[in-house]
Amino acid sequence: MTHCLRLPSPTHHTLPGRTAVIAATLAALAPAAAWAQQDAPTSTWGAGLAVSADRKPYRDFDDKAQPLPLLTYENRWVHIAGPGVDVKLPPAGPVGLRLRSRFGFEGYEAKDSPFLTGMQERKGSLWLGAAASWDTGPVQLSAELLADASGHSKGRQFTLKAERRFQLGAWDITPRVSVQRQDRKYVDYYYGVEGAEARAGRPAYEGSSAVNLQAGLRVGYALAPRQWMFVDVSSTRLASAIKNSPLVNRSSQPAVTAGWLYRF
Repeated sequence: MTHCLRLPSPTHHTLPGRTAVIAATLAALAPAAAWAQQDAPTSTWGAGLAVSADRKPYRDFDDKAQPLPLLTYENRWVHIAGPGVDVKLPPAGPVGLRLRSRFGFEGYEAKDSPFLTGMQERKGSLWLGAAASWDTGPVQLSAELLADASGHSKGRQFTLKAERRFQLGAWDITPRVSVQRQDRKYVDYYYGVEGAEARAGRPAYEGSSAVNLQAGLRVGYALAPRQWMFVDVSSTRLASAIKNSPLVNRSSQPAVTAGWLYRF
């Protein structure tokens, strides 16, 4: 299994939550070391299928596993993976730099849960920003700053991640930890309750900024030189600004994705 099969961090509404897991998994499948291909003259394609599931923090949310396609493309200048597109910039010494765009599948519709009846739809957004990556040797570090370009939440997200990839023959194992700050506008849009939306048992709520922590592990196996299968599990500990929302009844958000990828 070579680094050519690694995909691009950084986050999602018709299939609330399920497609978000794929977006997050595609993000997790992009170790910083892969950015060393900045000057690679050739292009690579990848296609496959994944099945994902997560537990949304909203009350009585209808969580179901969802099959979704995987598609990746990379050349010297761009990296496309699922709902995300990166434009590669010249590196600053050992630090890789990219302009980043991705579509986020956060949000919900009132029909997604009986508890959300009477709530206005919270839409997913196009996120634009920049990312940096540094392979220190022992760990691979990355950071990204994204802003809502669609104007739905008008929020911002900042993520720091550390991961380490271990190769054991045909197996690869990548543990990771990350911390993500979501600003007040983001939290208020997706977890707040406007005065007109308040009901008995669902009081008005104004969100504040939140810092969430995530730990994850991806295990991959090379079936053949161009075929790779993986399982990715993670759990996100939600900040009190999210847990205190009357829409939420969970303190963490677990997720699992399994998939297969073929590189052309």
